Amino acid sequence: MSILVVGSVALDTVKTPFGERDNALGGSATYFSTSASYFTEVKLVGVVGQDFPKEHVAFLQSKKVDTSGLEITDGETFRWSGKYEFDMNEAKTLDTQLNVFESFQPKIPETHKKPDYLFLANINPELQLEVLNQIEERPKFVACDTMNLWIDIKKPALLDLLKGVDCIILNDGEARMLADVSSLIKAAKEISSFGPSHVIIKKGEHGAIYYEKATGSFFMIPAYPLEEVFDPTGAGDTFAGGFMGYISSQDSTDRETIKQAMIRGTVMASFNVEEFSLDRLATLTHEEIDQRVGLFKEIFRS
Repeated sequence: MSILVVGSVALDTVKTPFGERDNALGGSATYFSTSASYFTEVKLVGVVGQDFPKEHVAFLQSKKVDTSGLEITDGETFRWSGKYEFDMNEAKTLDTQLNVFESFQPKIPETHKKPDYLFLANINPELQLEVLNQIEERPKFVACDTMNLWIDIKKPALLDLLKGVDCIILNDGEARMLADVSSLIKAAKEISSFGPSHVIIKKGEHGAIYYEKATGSFFMIPAYPLEEVFDPTGAGDTFAGGFMGYISSQDSTDRETIKQAMIRGTVMASFNVEEFSLDRLATLTHEEIDQRVGLFKEIFRS
């Protein structure tokens, strides 16, 4: 099985209490692809400028990510700059330069139009809808991400999108904003009424909540306990990559597979935050993943 992901590929400048990094590899599709590649085949669609370092493309290809859908166009790559205080759950954005990403119009290659699984990373929901319209056969499972900006200024388009997806993955603040309720349990139910049969609400260091519309049931998963977090950038996209990657590897979306997929997503995110950018994911081994999954299950009796 394989996954198609459409989203941003970026260069990030990040400062945390433990250091800083300039023009590091980033972007939602990048983190997702790298994480998912440990479980399944991944095809990436995005856009970068002529300034995008060739070694970053080589890195993605080294992870067996199909980059034939990565458009390289005139102009500069999307850049984001942010910093974290000791509360590492939220970044303060210092600067955003959309550059070539501002005029991004996803073009799905013919070879990518029949994906087994599809992840619509955090971009304008109007573009996410355009991607869905280019897909020739309904994937087995479609998931999406979003952010507070789109909920604020593009909510009608987002609601249209949610009618066509199976799962939405968003954080607790976004869930409350989208559902217009304070309770995350009520928020999950309300969001499912917009279309998705599966709702995952990320709570950072406090884990995640899963809601299944068909049975009206919930389960909650804690975060993996870490003594130090160096850079939380991309943790949510890394979670989504591990989650979707595992589902694709099992070719199943039953309840037990979803639960095991959330464990993999949590474990992948825990590795990601241990170093800046994708440095930790770059050196990660399957043995390390399996070992941490085992430790997670032992600690929490999953």
